Amino acid sequence: MTPTALAIAFPLIVTLCYAALCAISPFGNCRKCRGFGYALKTDRRGRLRPGKTCRRCHGDRKRIRVGRHLFNLAARLHRDGTR
Repeated sequence: MTPTALAIAFPLIVTLCYAALCAISPFGNCRKCRGFGYALKTDRRGRLRPGKTCRRCHGDRKRIRVGRHLFNLAARLHRDGTR
């Protein structure tokens, strides 16, 4: 495979894989709390202790993926434009 074809194929494959991931699993773990639902704090001895409820996900532990959010926006725009 030539370098040009590889440079074209690689981003295309990555984009298609991410689109498939967004279709299969539209929600991912929250980036701030890493899917625990609350902020992890350490005490003086270095042990993990649960802190306050995560402000980003509000304790739901999941967030919508960026690709799925963009797909939802495009679908809503298309649906509203064809009514």
